[in-house]
Amino acid sequence: METITFDKLLLKTAFCCMASDGHIDNREVTLIKKMCQQSPLFIDFDYGKEINVLLAKINELGSEFIQYYFNLLHKTVLTKEEELTIIDFAINTINADEKVEYSEIKFFKAMRKCLNITNENILVVYPDLEYYLEEDINTESELDKLVNNYLISIELPKFEKINLENLEN
Repeated sequence: METITFDKLLLKTAFCCMASDGHIDNREVTLIKKMCQQSPLFIDFDYGKEINVLLAKINELGSEFIQYYFNLLHKTVLTKEEELTIIDFAINTINADEKVEYSEIKFFKAMRKCLNITNENILVVYPDLEYYLEEDINTESELDKLVNNYLISIELPKFEKINLENLEN
């Protein structure tokens, strides 16, 4: 398992959330660009280049790429603040296109299970996320079942290269 810097993990999180519904919307890309520009974590970081590296990897590996992300997130030791930042990037990306697909909620639930933060700590900062944190009736709360449930339900298309230069700020 690779060691990953927090900035790359954040970008990978936002990217996976963006792709989790099988569609990359320009509003999601614009939001990721804006979050990267506004965060001090992305100084001297070519997120435009990195996002296209992620795009090439998801096109090549498909659901294996998502599985790898979940494993990486689960194995990475993060502080409570870092976990909340990951949740923030994820929720903002999921909501960027103004429609939340159930596949995105299932992705978030699987992602959340990779984190150590409690639901109570999440709800203090994000009180509107209660629906995202509820257990699915048809699955147990084990990470593998959530991840597999998500991966079975989504067919990832081949995505086109992303050009951040043509997007509005």
